[in-house]
Amino acid sequence: MPEPGSTVKHPLFHLVALTFAAGLLAACNSTSTQRPQAQANPEPRGVTITPAGFRLPEGTGCSADVARFRAIMKNDIETGHTTKTVFDQIEAEMQKADAMCASGNAGGASAHVRATRARFGYPGG
Repeated sequence: MPEPGSTVKHPLFHLVALTFAAGLLAACNSTSTQRPQAQANPEPRGVTITPAGFRLPEGTGCSADVARFRAIMKNDIETGHTTKTVFDQIEAEMQKADAMCASGNAGGASAHVRATRARFGYPGG
């Protein structure tokens, strides 16, 4: 007879516990027969580094600001450092900056270029 306060385990307790533990171990060691799904086809990419002869356009004023950022973006799309979607969004913003510059709002155009650079994660310059 068991002492008071001690617990007696049913004989099937050990069998159930061992079966459960074996199941857990088997789950850890099982291999999946399903292969990971392939990613969607990436957009075609060009070279991965900036060409040795790359030069930013020189000049001053808003038209030069727009031209420099466009050159950076052209390089980024050609080297695969941005997507066509982002490139197109930035180009739409540069068209707005071009229009501001052409209408005589040089400060607004340069500010728009800076704001676009910041919004898309390009450091000032």
